[in-house]
Amino acid sequence: MSGLRLMAVHAHPDDESSKGAATTARYAAEGVEVLVVTLTGGERGDILNPAMDVPGVRDRISDVRKEEMAEAARILGVQQTWLGFVDSGLPEGDPKPPLPDGSFALVPLEESTEALVRVVREFRPHVMTTYDENGGYPHPDHIRCHEVSMAAYEAAGDPDRFPDAGQPWEVQKVYYSHGFIRRRLELFQEEYERRGEEFPMAEWLKKWRTEQGDIMGRVTTQITCGDYFPQRDDALRAHATQIDPNGSFFAVPLEIQQKIWPTEEFELAKTRVRTAIPETDLFAGIDHVGVAPGRHEEKK
Repeated sequence: MSGLRLMAVHAHPDDESSKGAATTARYAAEGVEVLVVTLTGGERGDILNPAMDVPGVRDRISDVRKEEMAEAARILGVQQTWLGFVDSGLPEGDPKPPLPDGSFALVPLEESTEALVRVVREFRPHVMTTYDENGGYPHPDHIRCHEVSMAAYEAAGDPDRFPDAGQPWEVQKVYYSHGFIRRRLELFQEEYERRGEEFPMAEWLKKWRTEQGDIMGRVTTQITCGDYFPQRDDALRAHATQIDPNGSFFAVPLEIQQKIWPTEEFELAKTRVRTAIPETDLFAGIDHVGVAPGRHEEKK
């Protein structure tokens, strides 16, 4: 083990496999201790794979999502823990209906922050990853994931906050994971044009509203991890209720992705160490503060 620790905070099971998964797989393979924290059980997620929409799945969806998550974590080579909150679901309609009582997005921020602080103080990560202020996309649990993660980043090292939640620990850096990058799809399309082939995501790209801008302007850190794209995809397929193996996630062959865009993108949101932008390593600058022992490395 390298002595370094990375915590990836996600809203639902399957998010860890669709957002920054190849990066976590790479770091885990290189000896970094990686912990995925899943804030909710994903109980209200729709069954998006027709092959899984069968009797015996929907009526035990909570157990199924846990089984899927365990397999995905195994494939990525990471540890995983549940924070235990209930999926809020994605409200649809105009006006949108209220969120169900007791759902994660309605839990007081102080309560969910303390729960995450407990995990931070136990695992003692040097780096955390989470979502930006828009949640990556506007799901209420994703937005709440951002709020809880940033609050825990500030509170975990403060001995006056949540004194019963473990010994204080200062996370050195926190990143936003960015995956929806227009330029990436444009380069894939150009590669298909060079080959004289039809781009399978052309309609998807055409529907991209230009007023949304391109998140690439916010990216500070690119992690080369193309060798781990197969693990990423296998982990995603492990979430069989959520992922259609014939869907758009797998439309562009791996060899094209690895050739044209072999990185995953992050935005350095806050740091307590000095680093130079752009970065190619989430742990850049961490050597300035040293590597303290973690929960599995306590000095006797």
